[in-house]
Amino acid sequence: MKLEEFKKKRFGEDPELKKEYDKLDLEYKIISQVIDLRNKKKITQKQLAELVNTKQPSIARLESGDYNPTVDFLKKIAEVLGADLEINFISKAS
Repeated sequence: MKLEEFKKKRFGEDPELKKEYDKLDLEYKIISQVIDLRNKKKITQKQLAELVNTKQPSIARLESGDYNPTVDFLKKIAEVLGADLEINFISKAS
C-alpha cells in the first residue's frame, strides 16, 4: 500500500488523526526543505552547525522535529544554504 493510500484510509477512519497531522504540516515542510537543501549542498549536520555557529545536536533536533527554531535561526540556515526564507500569512476561507 502506498503512503497516500494509507493516509486516505486512516484519515477517513479517524478525523482527529487528520486534524493532528495537518497541524504538523508546516513543521514537516520546513524540516524537509532544510534536509533537502543541506543534502544538495553535500554538507553534514556538523558542517551546517559550524556555518551557523551552533552545535551539531541543534541541527539534528531541528531535522528530527524536536526543536522549535526561531525565525533568526532559520534565516541563518537559509543564508548558509543559499536560500531565501519566506514566511507568509494566508487567509483561510471562511
